[in-house]
Amino acid sequence: MDAIIKPIRTGKPAEKSEIPASDYMASAIDPGLVRPSRSEAEAAAKTLLAYIGENTSREGLLDTPRRMIEAYDELFQGYAQCPAEILDRTFGETAGYDDFVLMRDINFHSHCEHHVMPFYGKAHIAYAPVDRVVGLSKLARLVDAFAHRLQTQEHLTAQVAGAINAILKPRGVAVVMEAEHTCMSVRGIAKAGAKTLTSRFTGVFQDNPEEQARFLSMVRGV
Repeated sequence: MDAIIKPIRTGKPAEKSEIPASDYMASAIDPGLVRPSRSEAEAAAKTLLAYIGENTSREGLLDTPRRMIEAYDELFQGYAQCPAEILDRTFGETAGYDDFVLMRDINFHSHCEHHVMPFYGKAHIAYAPVDRVVGLSKLARLVDAFAHRLQTQEHLTAQVAGAINAILKPRGVAVVMEAEHTCMSVRGIAKAGAKTLTSRFTGVFQDNPEEQARFLSMVRGV
């Protein structure tokens, strides 16, 4: 199939994101959800400890339910974070810069929604701004906001690309993520070291193979 090539420096925004607005315009906490209290959550953690065969009354486990819930508050803080607020401040003083911006090797960790086990790796993000750019730390914060939720790597990749696309409205977005999933490296098939790669391209990175290839070459450092 012949590639469809579009002009790269037209200032035209990339196509509309397919990610639901609820994924990037507000936190992911359902306002209608009745959440358990902290004491109920700690009781549930204690039940899980008893289920695996532990004596929850022994000294080493007396405070474990509290610590487990505190850890969950930290690991899953992304539900309370709003991607639109993370990317709300941009800068227009770019001296006419008209190439894409790439940030690679953004370390992240998340938890799979199927086994609630960690997966971790690196994200590589590029976007082609129209007039304004966002602070580089905001891209890393955006990755964390989505990663600190129960996820699949495919959904995580699409959410990051979709949020940048919808909020910043650049000429294109490229996202590549590579991660190791402990749900298959330490359990089940137990293949440690296996990496999963996912990608999402919009706008000029999707329509122009040369730009996509340039992005991938820069990610690899060649």
